[in-house]
Order: sequence, then structure tokens, then C-alpha cells
Amino acid sequence: MKMNKNELIKILNDWNFWQKDIETGIERDLYLKPLEQMLKSGQIMLITGARRSGKSFLMRQLAKKISASGMDKKQILIVNFEDPRFVDLNTGLLDQIFETYQEFLRPKEKPYIFLDEAQEVAGWEKWARTMHELGKAHIIISGSNAKLLSRELATVLTGRHLDLTVFPLSFKEFLNFKNISVENELDLAGKDTEIKYFFKEYLENGSFPKVATDGEKEKILLAYFDDILNKDLIRRYRIRKGEKIKSLIKFYLSNISSLTTFSSVAKFLDISTDTAEKFSSYLESAYMIFFLKRFSFTVKEQEKSPRKVYAIDTGLANTIGFRFSGNLGKLAENIVFLHLKRQTIFNPNLEIYYWKDARHAEADFVVKEKTAIKEIIQVCWNIDDPKTKKREIDSLVKAMENLGINEGLVITEDYKGEEMVGNKKIKFVTLRKWLLFG
Repeated sequence: MKMNKNELIKILNDWNFWQKDIETGIERDLYLKPLEQMLKSGQIMLITGARRSGKSFLMRQLAKKISASGMDKKQILIVNFEDPRFVDLNTGLLDQIFETYQEFLRPKEKPYIFLDEAQEVAGWEKWARTMHELGKAHIIISGSNAKLLSRELATVLTGRHLDLTVFPLSFKEFLNFKNISVENELDLAGKDTEIKYFFKEYLENGSFPKVATDGEKEKILLAYFDDILNKDLIRRYRIRKGEKIKSLIKFYLSNISSLTTFSSVAKFLDISTDTAEKFSSYLESAYMIFFLKRFSFTVKEQEKSPRKVYAIDTGLANTIGFRFSGNLGKLAENIVFLHLKRQTIFNPNLEIYYWKDARHAEADFVVKEKTAIKEIIQVCWNIDDPKTKKREIDSLVKAMENLGINEGLVITEDYKGEEMVGNKKIKFVTLRKWLLFG
């Protein structure tokens, strides 16, 4: 069914800079600068990441940068496919939007078209490829599902796209949202009391941009959970067992930073192992959870070993999962994982794993760059107990010996310093400092 052109232009006008300023939020240079570089390539650009992680605002910020460089605002078209006024989300609607835009705005040069939450539109990828190949527009696309980067899409857009994954706020970005600038260690020392206060908030409430700036944190997180559950999971995958996938999410978010297997999850939730694996892959595609593999020199051992599960956001884990005493250490480890995961976005040569030997000694993170082991990291939140400290350091040293590394890192709440264990150097650093300068 075709939409009325006047109704279409009215919808489009609400989302564009043509006649008014649109809210663009706080600039996130961590992503904005790479996006500006990607723009110069002339390729189709994909911006993916968890729902509400800030993709839409980044698109607006990028559009504003293009306009500020001297481009006429009428050369930029932003389309938000979550607007409920759009009907029949298919390539026919895309054609009609483009025709209406050309008719009303009459762009003189090749326009920049931003398609926000494009995965809502059936066949968008072929439409984007055609527009790109015919040289009709620069195409920038966002979506909250990893399937945008799936093998099927890669086949359709071979050699024609660049991609960037957006995460909720890093700790440095979070402080920036609170108007606190930390440029060096002197800043950190001078503002440590304030930074500690906000770190507690970051740890417990997470770092979705709106959660960072709004007072109704739990209410927002519950709404986000419902959005991801219903829009990115139940509706997209036509899941009939809605309660089962909801239980699976709660299970994972209650067990962040823990080892898990699909068979143990299946047994706990009374579902088949195949269903547990399939539903888990859906959660990964929606960027709700991540699985971390065990480090091994053989792929077979990596695949058969249990995986550690981490959440996209500690606030979401705290709100939806089951809170328990001693949870701070798990939350801290989850934050370390997310920080390392962000680094892999900007350095594709980085890989992260956990390490475990046959006697169950375990190191939380092994960071590999190309073929070399770059770093081994242990997260020990409260190192005051001598037994805990010894256990964590012993496991770290075993990992270092096994992987041929002479220096290891222990991330703590407040303890810092250096110790030698035989010929192995152990560095201790606070999580706050590591997140800002690590």
C-alpha cells in the first residue's frame, strides 16, 4: 500500500534538519571520528550495536558534521524506521521515500541517506546496494541486530561496506556525560573522590546513554529490556516460547562472568540443548550477551569447552538478573570484558579469551594480538583477604608460565602496586585507572 506523499514528507521533516535543529546529544568522539574517516571511503556504512546504545544520536551527529562542513541540509535525508507512522516496511516504501524526498527537496548533488534501524525493512540490503552501485546516494545504515553483518549480507554487499559496532558508554565517555574531564593521572588523583562516586553508579546502573543522564534509571532499563525482548527477539524470530527465552535471558544476566554450557542451561530451563543454543545465538545477535571462549591452540578444544557469559550492560544485569552478595566482583569483571571488547572494534587484530588448566586454575582474560599473547589479566575486586589474593595470583602465574609471559595484570577496586613472584612481575591497578588509561 502506497503512502500519501504529503504524509511521508511530514514524517521525514520531523526527523531532519531541513527546517529546524534536531537534538543530537553529547558528541561521542570515540565513534564519531572513525565514522568521519569511513565516510571518505565512499562505501556503504553500517553502524550496529545494542538497542539504545546511541546509534541514532551518532547518525544525527554525523549528519550535523556533514552539514557543518558546508553541505546543504537538503542534501541529507534521515529516515527512522521505528516511527510507527510508516506502513508496509519494504523496498517499495524505500523507493517512495526517495522519490518523495527528491520531489520536495530537489537535492542538487549526490545526497547522504541515513537509514535508522534498517533491519525493520524487508530487502533493505539489496536496495542499498542498488542505490550505491548506481551512484544515486551515499548510504549510512544503523541496526540493532548483528545479522546486519551476517554472511548473507556480506554476500550481497561484498566489498561495498564498512562497519562499526557501538557500545554503551565507556567509563571515560560516562564521565564526560557527567561533565568530568580526566586527561591525565594528575586529573585522576585530583578528582578521585568524585570519580569514585560516579564509578559506583557506572558499576551498578550501567552505561546506556539515557540511563547516565536520567533519574529514572530502573524504569528506563526495564523498558529497554522489554524493547529488546519483544522487538529484537520474539517478533524478529517469531518465537512462540516467549517465557522460555525470557527465562534464558534472566538466567544469563544472573550468571554474568560465569562459565556455562548449552547443555547445563537446557537442563536448568527444561528445554532441548538445540533450543538453548539457538536462543542463545539470538541473544548474541541482539547484542544482549556475549560468550567468551577458552584459550587453546586447538579450535576443537575451544569449541567443546564451557564459555563465559557477559552482559552488554551491568545495569541491565542488575535490573533483570538476580542480585546476590559478592556481585560487585562479577560486575567489575563484566566491565573489564566490555572495555576489552570495545578495543577489538578499533583493532581487529585483537582477540580475547579466558584461560583455564586441567586443575581448574583460571585467568580471566588472555589478550592476543595477531599470533602473540599481548596480556593476561586477572580481576580481583577485593584483594584484602590473603587467601583470595594468593589464589588469584597463583592462577595468574600458572597462566603466565603456560603462555610464556613474564608480566601479568591484576585489576582491583583500590589496591595498586607491583610484586615479583619468582621471575614473574605482577602489576596491580585500580579498575578506575585502567578504564581511563589502560
